[in-house]
Amino acid sequence: MPKTKIPSGRTRGRPAKIPVVTSQTFEFDYPPVPAPAAPIIVSKHLAPAKTTAVYDSYWRFAAERQRVFYRRVLGTPWPWTENPVMAVYKFTNAYRASDRVSQYLIRRVIYRDDLPESADEVVFRILLFKLFNKIETWERLERALGPISFADYRFDRYDEVLSKAMADGQRIYSAAYIMPPGSSAFGCKAKHQNHLKLLEMMMAQALPAKLASARSMQKGFELLRAYPTIGDFLAYQFVTDVNYSGVTDFSEMDFVIPGPGARDGLRKCFADTGGLSDAELIRLMADRQDEECARLGLEFPSLWGRPLQLIDCQNLFCEVDKYARVAHPEAAGLTGRTRIKQKFAAQAQPIKFWYPPKWGINDRIATGAVPNEAFDASRLGAVNAQDDSA
Repeated sequence: MPKTKIPSGRTRGRPAKIPVVTSQTFEFDYPPVPAPAAPIIVSKHLAPAKTTAVYDSYWRFAAERQRVFYRRVLGTPWPWTENPVMAVYKFTNAYRASDRVSQYLIRRVIYRDDLPESADEVVFRILLFKLFNKIETWERLERALGPISFADYRFDRYDEVLSKAMADGQRIYSAAYIMPPGSSAFGCKAKHQNHLKLLEMMMAQALPAKLASARSMQKGFELLRAYPTIGDFLAYQFVTDVNYSGVTDFSEMDFVIPGPGARDGLRKCFADTGGLSDAELIRLMADRQDEECARLGLEFPSLWGRPLQLIDCQNLFCEVDKYARVAHPEAAGLTGRTRIKQKFAAQAQPIKFWYPPKWGINDRIATGAVPNEAFDASRLGAVNAQDDSA
Protein backbone atom coordinates (compact mmCIF):
# COMPACT_ATOMS: atom_id res chain seq x y z
CA MET A 1 0.00 0.00 0.00
CA PRO A 2 1.26 3.58 -0.50
CA LYS A 3 3.16 5.31 2.26
CA THR A 4 1.04 7.36 4.61
CA LYS A 5 1.90 10.09 7.08
CA ILE A 6 1.06 8.83 10.56
CA PRO A 7 0.35 11.06 13.54
CA SER A 8 3.80 10.61 15.09
CA GLY A 9 5.37 12.45 12.17
CA ARG A 10 7.18 9.42 10.78
CA THR A 11 6.61 8.12 7.25
CA ARG A 12 6.06 4.41 6.98
CA GLY A 13 4.57 1.91 4.65
CA ARG A 14 1.95 1.03 7.25
CA PRO A 15 1.22 1.94 10.87
CA ALA A 16 3.40 0.15 13.36
CA LYS A 17 1.94 -2.33 15.76
CA ILE A 18 2.41 -0.93 19.26
CA PRO A 19 4.43 -3.33 21.42
CA VAL A 20 3.34 -4.25 24.90
CA VAL A 21 5.06 -2.04 27.46
CA THR A 22 6.32 -4.03 30.43
CA SER A 23 6.41 -2.70 33.94
CA GLN A 24 10.23 -2.50 33.72
CA THR A 25 10.26 -0.15 30.72
CA PHE A 26 9.32 3.04 32.58
CA GLU A 27 10.27 4.48 35.95
CA PHE A 28 8.07 7.08 37.62
CA ASP A 29 9.32 9.76 39.98
CA TYR A 30 6.41 11.01 42.07
CA PRO A 31 6.41 13.88 44.58
CA PRO A 32 5.25 13.06 48.10
CA VAL A 33 1.59 13.14 49.05
CA PRO A 34 -0.71 14.85 50.01
CA ALA A 35 -0.13 17.28 47.15
CA PRO A 36 0.61 15.01 44.18
CA ALA A 37 1.80 16.76 41.05
CA ALA A 38 1.98 15.40 37.52
CA PRO A 39 4.94 13.00 37.33
CA ILE A 40 7.93 13.02 35.03
CA ILE A 41 7.97 9.75 33.11
CA VAL A 42 11.54 8.61 32.56
CA SER A 43 12.35 6.05 29.90
CA LYS A 44 15.50 3.97 30.19
CA HIS A 45 16.21 4.25 26.48
CA LEU A 46 14.60 7.57 25.45
CA ALA A 47 14.63 11.16 26.65
CA PRO A 48 12.27 11.93 29.57
CA ALA A 49 8.60 12.52 28.81
CA LYS A 50 7.34 15.42 30.89
CA THR A 51 3.69 15.78 31.80
CA THR A 52 1.55 18.81 32.61
CA ALA A 53 -1.24 19.44 35.11
CA VAL A 54 -3.71 18.24 32.46
CA TYR A 55 -2.18 14.75 32.75
CA ASP A 56 -3.60 14.34 36.25
CA SER A 57 -6.90 15.81 35.09
CA TYR A 58 -7.04 13.06 32.46
CA TRP A 59 -7.33 10.41 35.20
CA ARG A 60 -9.65 12.43 37.42
CA PHE A 61 -11.88 13.16 34.43
CA ALA A 62 -11.96 9.47 33.42
CA ALA A 63 -12.91 8.31 36.93
CA GLU A 64 -15.57 10.97 37.44
CA ARG A 65 -17.07 10.47 33.96
CA GLN A 66 -17.40 6.77 34.70
CA ARG A 67 -19.07 7.50 38.04
CA VAL A 68 -21.52 9.76 36.22
CA PHE A 69 -22.21 6.85 33.86
CA TYR A 70 -23.10 4.51 36.73
CA ARG A 71 -25.23 7.10 38.50
CA ARG A 72 -27.28 7.50 35.35
CA VAL A 73 -27.52 3.73 34.85
CA LEU A 74 -29.19 3.38 38.25
CA GLY A 75 -31.49 6.32 37.70
CA THR A 76 -29.93 8.66 40.25
CA PRO A 77 -31.50 12.12 39.91
CA TRP A 78 -29.55 14.90 38.22
CA PRO A 79 -27.05 16.42 38.90
CA TRP A 80 -24.70 13.45 38.66
CA THR A 81 -21.51 15.39 39.42
CA GLU A 82 -20.35 18.39 41.36
CA ASN A 83 -17.61 19.14 38.85
CA PRO A 84 -18.59 22.52 37.36
CA VAL A 85 -17.27 21.75 33.86
CA MET A 86 -18.70 18.25 33.54
CA ALA A 87 -22.07 19.38 34.91
CA VAL A 88 -22.52 21.91 32.10
CA TYR A 89 -20.85 20.54 28.99
CA LYS A 90 -21.33 17.38 26.96
CA PHE A 91 -18.63 14.70 27.12
CA THR A 92 -18.67 11.17 25.77
CA ASN A 93 -18.37 8.20 28.12
CA ALA A 94 -15.02 6.93 29.34
CA TYR A 95 -15.73 3.72 27.39
CA ARG A 96 -16.48 4.17 23.70
CA ALA A 97 -18.89 1.23 23.62
CA SER A 98 -21.11 2.90 26.25
CA ASP A 99 -22.02 5.89 24.08
CA ARG A 100 -25.53 6.04 22.65
CA VAL A 101 -24.57 5.49 19.01
CA SER A 102 -22.26 2.57 19.82
CA GLN A 103 -24.95 0.98 21.99
CA TYR A 104 -27.46 1.33 19.16
CA LEU A 105 -24.99 -0.22 16.71
CA ILE A 106 -24.36 -3.18 19.01
CA ARG A 107 -27.97 -3.89 19.98
CA ARG A 108 -30.01 -2.73 16.99
CA VAL A 109 -27.66 -3.29 14.05
CA ILE A 110 -25.19 -6.08 14.85
CA TYR A 111 -26.98 -8.44 17.26
CA ARG A 112 -30.43 -8.79 15.76
CA ASP A 113 -32.38 -12.06 15.99
CA ASP A 114 -34.45 -11.07 12.95
CA LEU A 115 -31.49 -10.39 10.63
CA PRO A 116 -28.98 -12.77 9.00
CA GLU A 117 -25.78 -13.53 10.91
CA SER A 118 -23.37 -14.28 8.05
CA ALA A 119 -20.18 -12.24 7.83
CA ASP A 120 -21.39 -10.57 4.61
CA GLU A 121 -24.64 -9.46 6.18
CA VAL A 122 -23.18 -8.31 9.50
CA VAL A 123 -20.30 -6.33 7.97
CA PHE A 124 -22.65 -4.80 5.39
CA ARG A 125 -24.94 -3.56 8.15
CA ILE A 126 -22.08 -2.22 10.26
CA LEU A 127 -20.46 -0.30 7.42
CA LEU A 128 -23.79 1.03 6.13
CA PHE A 129 -24.58 2.34 9.60
CA LYS A 130 -21.11 3.78 10.19
CA LEU A 131 -20.83 5.56 6.84
CA PHE A 132 -23.59 7.85 8.13
CA ASN A 133 -23.15 7.17 11.87
CA LYS A 134 -26.61 8.51 12.56
CA ILE A 135 -29.40 6.54 14.24
CA GLU A 136 -32.12 8.51 12.46
CA THR A 137 -30.68 7.64 9.03
CA TRP A 138 -30.66 3.91 9.82
CA GLU A 139 -34.22 4.05 11.10
CA ARG A 140 -35.36 6.00 8.04
CA LEU A 141 -33.89 3.31 5.80
CA GLU A 142 -35.59 0.56 7.81
CA ARG A 143 -38.98 2.29 7.70
CA ALA A 144 -38.78 2.70 3.95
CA LEU A 145 -37.09 -0.58 2.96
CA GLY A 146 -37.90 -3.02 5.73
CA PRO A 147 -35.18 -5.16 7.39
CA ILE A 148 -31.75 -4.13 6.11
CA SER A 149 -30.13 -6.95 4.16
CA PHE A 150 -27.25 -7.14 1.73
CA ALA A 151 -29.14 -9.83 -0.18
CA ASP A 152 -31.89 -7.30 -0.92
CA TYR A 153 -29.64 -4.27 -1.48
CA ARG A 154 -30.29 -2.08 -4.52
CA PHE A 155 -28.51 1.21 -5.09
CA ASP A 156 -31.53 2.99 -6.57
CA ARG A 157 -33.80 2.18 -3.61
CA TYR A 158 -31.29 3.34 -1.00
CA ASP A 159 -30.44 6.43 -3.04
CA GLU A 160 -34.11 7.34 -3.33
CA VAL A 161 -34.67 7.19 0.44
CA LEU A 162 -31.57 9.20 1.28
CA SER A 163 -32.13 11.76 -1.47
CA LYS A 164 -35.68 12.36 -0.26
CA ALA A 165 -34.44 12.84 3.31
CA MET A 166 -32.05 15.51 2.12
CA ALA A 167 -34.73 17.16 0.00
CA ASP A 168 -36.88 17.31 3.13
CA GLY A 169 -34.11 19.19 4.91
CA GLN A 170 -32.99 16.27 7.07
CA ARG A 171 -29.36 15.69 7.98
CA ILE A 172 -28.32 12.15 7.10
CA TYR A 173 -24.74 12.32 8.45
CA SER A 174 -23.60 12.59 12.06
CA ALA A 175 -21.48 15.57 13.05
CA ALA A 176 -19.20 13.30 15.10
CA TYR A 177 -16.68 13.10 12.28
CA ILE A 178 -16.45 14.25 8.66
CA MET A 179 -16.84 11.74 5.85
CA PRO A 180 -14.93 12.78 2.69
CA PRO A 181 -17.36 13.27 -0.24
CA GLY A 182 -15.73 10.67 -2.49
CA SER A 183 -16.74 12.30 -5.76
CA SER A 184 -13.24 12.03 -7.22
CA ALA A 185 -13.21 8.29 -6.60
CA PHE A 186 -16.76 7.36 -7.62
CA GLY A 187 -18.01 10.26 -9.74
CA CYS A 188 -21.46 10.70 -8.21
CA LYS A 189 -22.89 14.14 -7.53
CA ALA A 190 -24.32 13.42 -4.10
CA LYS A 191 -22.09 12.48 -1.17
CA HIS A 192 -24.32 9.62 -0.05
CA GLN A 193 -24.29 8.15 -3.56
CA ASN A 194 -20.50 7.93 -3.47
CA HIS A 195 -20.63 6.23 -0.10
CA LEU A 196 -23.12 3.68 -1.35
CA LYS A 197 -20.75 2.98 -4.23
CA LEU A 198 -17.91 2.64 -1.74
CA LEU A 199 -19.93 0.09 0.19
CA GLU A 200 -20.68 -1.78 -3.04
CA MET A 201 -16.96 -1.89 -3.83
CA MET A 202 -16.15 -3.28 -0.40
CA MET A 203 -18.74 -6.02 -0.74
CA ALA A 204 -17.74 -6.86 -4.34
CA GLN A 205 -14.14 -7.30 -3.22
CA ALA A 206 -15.12 -9.71 -0.42
CA LEU A 207 -14.06 -7.39 2.39
CA PRO A 208 -16.17 -9.23 5.03
CA ALA A 209 -14.40 -12.53 4.32
CA LYS A 210 -11.01 -10.81 4.38
CA LEU A 211 -11.79 -9.19 7.73
CA ALA A 212 -12.98 -12.51 9.13
CA SER A 213 -9.68 -14.15 8.19
CA ALA A 214 -7.49 -11.27 9.42
CA ARG A 215 -5.32 -12.27 12.37
CA SER A 216 -4.87 -8.84 13.93
CA MET A 217 -6.63 -5.52 14.31
CA GLN A 218 -3.79 -3.87 12.39
CA LYS A 219 -4.44 -6.16 9.41
CA GLY A 220 -8.16 -5.33 9.57
CA PHE A 221 -7.24 -1.66 9.72
CA GLU A 222 -5.03 -2.02 6.64
CA LEU A 223 -7.81 -3.74 4.69
CA LEU A 224 -10.18 -0.83 5.37
CA ARG A 225 -7.51 1.82 4.92
CA ALA A 226 -6.89 0.66 1.35
CA TYR A 227 -10.30 1.95 0.15
CA PRO A 228 -10.88 5.40 -1.36
CA THR A 229 -11.93 8.14 1.13
CA ILE A 230 -10.96 5.95 4.14
CA GLY A 231 -8.08 7.52 6.04
CA ASP A 232 -6.31 6.38 9.18
CA PHE A 233 -8.91 7.73 11.60
CA LEU A 234 -11.95 6.24 9.83
CA ALA A 235 -10.24 2.90 9.23
CA TYR A 236 -9.47 2.58 12.93
CA GLN A 237 -12.99 3.56 13.94
CA PHE A 238 -14.54 1.14 11.44
CA VAL A 239 -12.37 -1.83 12.41
CA THR A 240 -13.27 -1.18 16.05
CA ASP A 241 -16.96 -1.28 15.16
CA VAL A 242 -16.59 -4.47 13.12
CA ASN A 243 -14.79 -5.97 16.10
CA TYR A 244 -17.90 -5.51 18.25
CA SER A 245 -19.40 -8.31 16.15
CA GLY A 246 -18.54 -11.99 16.03
CA VAL A 247 -16.92 -11.61 12.60
CA THR A 248 -13.57 -10.76 14.20
CA ASP A 249 -12.09 -11.28 17.64
CA PHE A 250 -9.22 -8.82 17.86
CA SER A 251 -7.89 -7.57 21.17
CA GLU A 252 -8.55 -3.86 21.65
CA MET A 253 -5.11 -3.72 23.25
CA ASP A 254 -3.29 -4.71 20.04
CA PHE A 255 -3.37 -1.55 18.00
CA VAL A 256 -4.31 2.14 18.15
CA ILE A 257 -4.42 5.10 15.77
CA PRO A 258 -4.66 8.53 17.43
CA GLY A 259 -7.27 10.82 15.91
CA PRO A 260 -6.99 14.62 15.56
CA GLY A 261 -8.76 15.32 18.86
CA ALA A 262 -6.58 12.81 20.70
CA ARG A 263 -3.43 14.44 19.37
CA ASP A 264 -4.65 17.77 20.72
CA GLY A 265 -5.25 16.17 24.13
CA LEU A 266 -1.83 14.54 24.08
CA ARG A 267 -0.15 17.91 23.52
CA LYS A 268 -1.98 19.29 26.55
CA CYS A 269 -1.04 16.33 28.78
CA PHE A 270 2.62 16.07 27.77
CA ALA A 271 4.96 19.05 27.72
CA ASP A 272 7.61 16.78 26.23
CA THR A 273 6.86 13.38 24.70
CA GLY A 274 10.40 12.15 25.40
CA GLY A 275 10.66 10.65 21.94
CA LEU A 276 7.56 8.49 22.33
CA SER A 277 5.03 8.49 19.48
CA ASP A 278 1.40 9.40 20.12
CA ALA A 279 0.42 5.74 19.84
CA GLU A 280 3.10 4.75 22.34
CA LEU A 281 1.86 7.37 24.79
CA ILE A 282 -1.68 5.99 24.51
CA ARG A 283 -0.30 2.51 25.14
CA LEU A 284 1.47 3.89 28.20
CA MET A 285 -1.82 5.28 29.55
CA ALA A 286 -3.60 1.96 29.11
CA ASP A 287 -0.78 0.03 30.78
CA ARG A 288 -0.47 2.48 33.67
CA GLN A 289 -4.15 3.04 34.48
CA ASP A 290 -4.17 1.18 37.79
CA GLU A 291 -0.94 2.74 39.02
CA GLU A 292 -1.93 6.27 38.05
CA CYS A 293 -5.34 6.05 39.69
CA ALA A 294 -3.70 4.68 42.84
CA ARG A 295 -1.17 7.51 42.86
CA LEU A 296 -3.99 10.08 42.72
CA GLY A 297 -6.14 8.26 45.25
CA LEU A 298 -8.80 7.53 42.64
CA GLU A 299 -11.02 4.46 42.71
CA PHE A 300 -11.79 3.99 39.04
CA PRO A 301 -15.09 2.15 38.47
CA SER A 302 -14.31 -0.05 35.48
CA LEU A 303 -16.90 -1.25 32.99
CA TRP A 304 -18.15 -4.18 35.04
CA GLY A 305 -14.57 -5.41 35.38
CA ARG A 306 -13.33 -4.44 31.91
CA PRO A 307 -10.36 -2.01 32.12
CA LEU A 308 -9.87 0.88 29.74
CA GLN A 309 -8.70 -0.32 26.34
CA LEU A 310 -6.52 1.54 23.83
CA ILE A 311 -9.57 2.87 21.97
CA ASP A 312 -10.97 4.21 25.25
CA CYS A 313 -7.72 5.90 26.24
CA GLN A 314 -7.54 7.42 22.77
CA ASN A 315 -11.08 8.77 23.08
CA LEU A 316 -10.39 10.12 26.56
CA PHE A 317 -7.62 12.29 25.13
CA CYS A 318 -10.24 13.83 22.82
CA GLU A 319 -12.52 14.55 25.77
CA VAL A 320 -9.75 15.89 27.99
CA ASP A 321 -8.75 18.22 25.17
CA LYS A 322 -12.26 19.70 25.39
CA TYR A 323 -12.34 19.61 29.20
CA ALA A 324 -9.04 21.48 29.44
CA ARG A 325 -10.36 24.36 27.33
CA VAL A 326 -12.34 25.42 30.39
CA ALA A 327 -10.59 23.69 33.30
CA HIS A 328 -7.06 24.48 32.09
CA PRO A 329 -7.34 27.44 29.67
CA GLU A 330 -3.59 28.01 29.89
CA ALA A 331 -2.93 24.64 28.21
CA ALA A 332 -2.36 25.08 24.49
CA GLY A 333 -3.25 22.36 22.02
CA LEU A 334 -2.57 22.00 18.32
CA THR A 335 -5.77 23.65 17.08
CA GLY A 336 -5.93 26.56 19.48
CA ARG A 337 -9.61 25.98 20.28
CA THR A 338 -10.77 27.65 23.48
CA ARG A 339 -14.48 26.83 23.69
CA ILE A 340 -16.57 23.68 24.18
CA LYS A 341 -19.37 23.81 21.64
CA GLN A 342 -21.92 21.39 23.04
CA LYS A 343 -23.66 21.72 26.38
CA PHE A 344 -25.16 18.72 28.12
CA ALA A 345 -28.80 17.87 27.51
CA ALA A 346 -30.28 14.64 28.88
CA GLN A 347 -31.74 12.21 26.36
CA ALA A 348 -35.38 11.35 26.84
CA GLN A 349 -34.91 7.63 26.27
CA PRO A 350 -32.74 5.74 28.79
CA ILE A 351 -30.34 3.12 27.48
CA LYS A 352 -30.43 -0.51 28.53
CA PHE A 353 -26.73 -1.23 28.33
CA TRP A 354 -25.53 -4.39 26.62
CA TYR A 355 -22.12 -5.18 25.17
CA PRO A 356 -20.54 -7.70 22.78
CA PRO A 357 -21.16 -11.11 24.38
CA LYS A 358 -17.50 -12.08 23.95
CA TRP A 359 -16.58 -9.47 26.57
CA GLY A 360 -18.35 -11.57 29.21
CA ILE A 361 -19.93 -8.69 31.15
CA ASN A 362 -23.61 -8.86 30.18
CA ASP A 363 -24.42 -11.38 32.93
CA ARG A 364 -23.04 -8.95 35.50
CA ILE A 365 -25.21 -6.19 34.14
CA ALA A 366 -28.27 -8.44 34.26
CA THR A 367 -27.73 -9.06 37.99
CA GLY A 368 -27.69 -5.32 38.65
CA ALA A 369 -24.11 -5.36 39.91
CA VAL A 370 -22.41 -1.96 40.11
CA PRO A 371 -18.87 -1.30 41.39
CA ASN A 372 -18.88 0.13 44.93
CA GLU A 373 -16.42 2.83 43.95
CA ALA A 374 -18.99 4.31 41.59
CA PHE A 375 -21.00 5.62 44.55
CA ASP A 376 -18.50 6.42 47.27
CA ALA A 377 -19.97 9.65 48.62
CA SER A 378 -16.57 10.92 49.65
CA ARG A 379 -15.53 10.79 46.02
CA LEU A 380 -18.52 12.66 44.60
CA GLY A 381 -16.68 15.93 44.28
CA ALA A 382 -13.22 14.45 43.85
CA VAL A 383 -12.50 16.03 40.50
CA ASN A 384 -13.70 19.43 41.59
CA ALA A 385 -11.82 19.29 44.90
CA GLN A 386 -8.47 18.25 43.44
CA ASP A 387 -8.49 20.10 40.11
CA ASP A 388 -7.84 23.78 39.55
CA SER A 389 -11.00 23.76 37.47
CA ALA A 390 -12.86 26.90 36.48
